[in-house]
Amino acid sequence: MNTGRTVFAQLLSVVPFSHFEHLVDKYQANRWTRDFTAWSHFICMAYAQFTRREGLRDLIVCLNSQSTRLYHCGLRQRVSRSTLADANERRDSHLFEALGQRLIEIALDLYKDHDIGLGLKEPLYAMDSTTIDLCLKLFPWADFRSTKAGIKAHTVIDLRGAIQVMLSITTSKVSDVGQLDALRLPKGSIVVLDRGYVDFARLHRPVQRECSFVVRAKGNLSFNCSAAHAIDIQTGVHSDQTIMLTGARSKKGYPEVAPEFETGV
Repeated sequence: MNTGRTVFAQLLSVVPFSHFEHLVDKYQANRWTRDFTAWSHFICMAYAQFTRREGLRDLIVCLNSQSTRLYHCGLRQRVSRSTLADANERRDSHLFEALGQRLIEIALDLYKDHDIGLGLKEPLYAMDSTTIDLCLKLFPWADFRSTKAGIKAHTVIDLRGAIQVMLSITTSKVSDVGQLDALRLPKGSIVVLDRGYVDFARLHRPVQRECSFVVRAKGNLSFNCSAAHAIDIQTGVHSDQTIMLTGARSKKGYPEVAPEFETGV
């Protein structure tokens, strides 16, 4: 018989409790309740994620079915659906956002020297989005097409440890390229993007912060090749060229004297 801590308790031990209490004070997260604290709220929502609950009712039924073990999970009282619903509505979400950022920092520090096998010393990130289909009748605010609703999850992942460093949820109508405005990466980083993010005015901003980007060019990109470089076919690269943009809009968005981009296939 196992006499040690439960798996859930071990997972919760990763959370820096002292920092969590600091955030509670910073955002005054317990100012409207004395019983259902921010820590109890966090435990409930973490349990919902770990066990893949499908809604508040499902979560409450699952928790209360183990009422004799709630204390050992960190909950000091039974939780009702109305209490949890009120907490989700009223408690400042910035508390959990700040906690998430702190946990990301801890995880990134563990993988800062991890070799992903590409021979790169710089931090490497990937940015993309995925569309989650929703029922238009239940979610009319997320209308996407005449008979369809949906939301987009815009994500940036640190490839050294497959760690998510940014997540933005929008309706499906929001374009991917606009999310570049919120992109904040450490100096010297490299970010890999799809062609949906081709906007040279926005791509110029991370370059100004001494970051680099790799992006798939659109078919109508106007440029002149200024130099061709030797390649190794066995690596899968078909061509490696230094180009100069010639389109009026792209040159205006990337206002360098001689903007040059390495292109490859």
